[in-house]
Amino acid sequence: MEDTGVSGRAPGSYAELAAMLKRRLPKLGGGQLRIAHLLLADPEGTAFRGIAAAARLTEVRESSIVRFANALGLPGYPAIMELCRVWLAEQARLARRTENADGSPGGLPSATLEQERTNLARSYGRLDLVEWWRAVEMLSEASRVYVIGLRDCAAVAGLLSLRLGRARGDVRRLGDSLVDELRDFAEREVLVAVSIRRYAMETVRVAEHARDRGLQVIALTDNAASPLREVAEVALFAETEAVGPARSLTACFSLAQALAAEVSLRLGVTHPDESPPALDFFYDG
Repeated sequence: MEDTGVSGRAPGSYAELAAMLKRRLPKLGGGQLRIAHLLLADPEGTAFRGIAAAARLTEVRESSIVRFANALGLPGYPAIMELCRVWLAEQARLARRTENADGSPGGLPSATLEQERTNLARSYGRLDLVEWWRAVEMLSEASRVYVIGLRDCAAVAGLLSLRLGRARGDVRRLGDSLVDELRDFAEREVLVAVSIRRYAMETVRVAEHARDRGLQVIALTDNAASPLREVAEVALFAETEAVGPARSLTACFSLAQALAAEVSLRLGVTHPDESPPALDFFYDG
């Protein structure tokens, strides 16, 4: 962990801390990697989690966490907690600005509305624009694009492949004939892998296979601790907290739509909703 932050300084915000950790992830291992994953995946918990609890979760000594903070240019673990607390307060203010109490329903619908507003605000508020524009470039220039999403994420993958197919040619959604399609993988192609907790290991394995075959991998997932983050060249994160027991896909759908729209704009497609003839039988409205 050689550098101490952006331009040689310690991180002054959680966004800078997260950016630093993401750069260093490929060089970390063991306990350091577990500490970094915890900070990236759960800034809300870190804001109030003491060093003893953090050490227990990451299976390291408290002294290791102190050294980790020092290597980031910070005086200790409380400084990390403070960065997370400031970030959490900013997210709360952002969520409050998006709320409009007038006319809101009550009960579960109201709670769901509030949660989805928060999910969207957090997802776009912490969007890494460097990663975003890299994903757009990859999807625009690839010779072929594959999209995979299984179980609950199948609907997100279906929407993304359909919208991308209207913007550019040769977009394939990986489906039932998965084994046959894997044989077609070639360099200069791109795979978009969509998966959130609990992660579909089939999706992760396909992403690993694609990377090994020379494809560029884009992950649409929920946080930096996702197994797809380790495989992907670019990762976009959607907040998936929900009122009920199942994860919310609202932010995933929104990011998928925005990504396809950005590719359309980059390629100069002015009417992306007008399906080319080859796709007409998929869409009738």
